[in-house]
Amino acid sequence: SELFGHRKGSLAGSLEDKVGKLQRADGGTLFLDEVGDMSLKTQAKVLRVLDEQRFEPVGADDFMQVDVRVVASTNKTLEDEINRGNFREDLFYRLNVIPFHVPPLRERVEDVPQLADHFLKEFTTAYGRKPKELTAEAYRVLIDYQWPGNVRELRDLMERIVIMSPQVRIDARHIPLNPSKRAVFDRSAERFGSL
Repeated sequence: SELFGHRKGSLAGSLEDKVGKLQRADGGTLFLDEVGDMSLKTQAKVLRVLDEQRFEPVGADDFMQVDVRVVASTNKTLEDEINRGNFREDLFYRLNVIPFHVPPLRERVEDVPQLADHFLKEFTTAYGRKPKELTAEAYRVLIDYQWPGNVRELRDLMERIVIMSPQVRIDARHIPLNPSKRAVFDRSAERFGSL
């Protein structure tokens, strides 16, 4: 229903037609996040849309034509998911027209200060707080951290700092990273190789 939309009365409690994301993206771009988590049934339907440029909303008697560019992302290795039977090979090749890899934050620590500043500004504006600035020591703590939660973890940390820290200048002692979790992650990285 979210992706394809539905017709009034086709689902329990559906009191009106719902326009799905595919129809909304007609003539533009649809972003499919975490396609590696999509069920095989949904994968088949998405493949059909990509091949035929049309789909059938839930409960509809006719097809809708769409012209949609699809950008998909995943944190899984889809080739491995194909070998496990969790991802359709034909859909993989259909989505993999122009592949690109964005390395995890721990492999691009030079981006940490810019991202931290961006998120601080975003959240101080959103929450109506005074602008905050990170000291050199705070940046060092952020750069030295391994970021197992990737950019989302950094974003959440900056939001927490904006909400919880009354200081305008944020130094290393105001960075609420759990050193024991960092040590556990570092040990597992040593044991299993680079992640």
